[in-house]
Amino acid sequence: MFLRHIFSLKILLSLLIIFSFISIFVGVKNINLSNFLDYENIEILLITRIPRLIAIILTGMSLGICGLIMQQLTQNKFVSPTTAGTMDCARFGILIALVFFGSNSFIIQGIIASLFAMIGSFIFIQMLKYIKLKDIIFVPLIGIMFGGIVSAISTFFAYSLNYIQSIGAWLQGSFTNIMQGNYELIYISLPLFLLAFFFANKITIVGMGEDIALNLGVSYNLVLLIGLLIVSIITSIIVVSVGVIPFLGLIIPNIIAIYRGDNLRKNLIYIALSGALFLLICDIFSRLIIYPFEMPISITAGVVGSFVFILLLFRKQNYA
Repeated sequence: MFLRHIFSLKILLSLLIIFSFISIFVGVKNINLSNFLDYENIEILLITRIPRLIAIILTGMSLGICGLIMQQLTQNKFVSPTTAGTMDCARFGILIALVFFGSNSFIIQGIIASLFAMIGSFIFIQMLKYIKLKDIIFVPLIGIMFGGIVSAISTFFAYSLNYIQSIGAWLQGSFTNIMQGNYELIYISLPLFLLAFFFANKITIVGMGEDIALNLGVSYNLVLLIGLLIVSIITSIIVVSVGVIPFLGLIIPNIIAIYRGDNLRKNLIYIALSGALFLLICDIFSRLIIYPFEMPISITAGVVGSFVFILLLFRKQNYA
């Protein structure tokens, strides 16, 4: 009952504002509150702290919504960009971009990574059509194995072409290098939120299966393509800008579904706020746990996320 009250819009917004305020003042370089409007303080805020805060919030919102869409499209609660090979394919796309378009901007890398992420997600969904045993645990295991194969191929070519250090930067997600001028690509996720909200009901129908979607007059292939496009673009942007962040897209939609049901359109805003809040808290812990050094956000989110994931697994087994 207590958790049900926490997942209300007012409380989520209040907690997000509180932890956002804390995040701005956490760092190796302290901001002098007695002289807050000092030029040095304003420079720190505008160049590093505020861009980092915006990147964290948008990343958390993006990955939460991507996880929800993937779970709807695959009809499986344990599928996310991490467990469907989407992030691994995006990272492989980045390697291709570095090899053939190394002198180009982040936008070119993002486009190529999005293309590979979309192809990988489509392959994963097509693989599910040929699997008779669609167990709730078996399906994400297939995605993890598929992602592992793609990751192994990426690592092999990275070693062969001497790009292992470059590709290694995307193995662990981190907001350390986020500052003014190198994070603005994440803003592309904002119009994609609106697109996801607009197609929410149709994505829900597509999640019921191709036959039901066609009977209800919904173009299954078109909506599937739009859903994969949203997930692929957002995922590749996150990987290019921040790196790989595990479990967020898996656990947040499941937690919200437990306490607020499975209505995709109504849950979008709650999942977005909860994802941002989760990542913000993890980032604060990452900066404080070995202060003055900083732990990669992927480690903190991975440890907390894996613990929650295990709890979700036990909960599903108890209700099975």
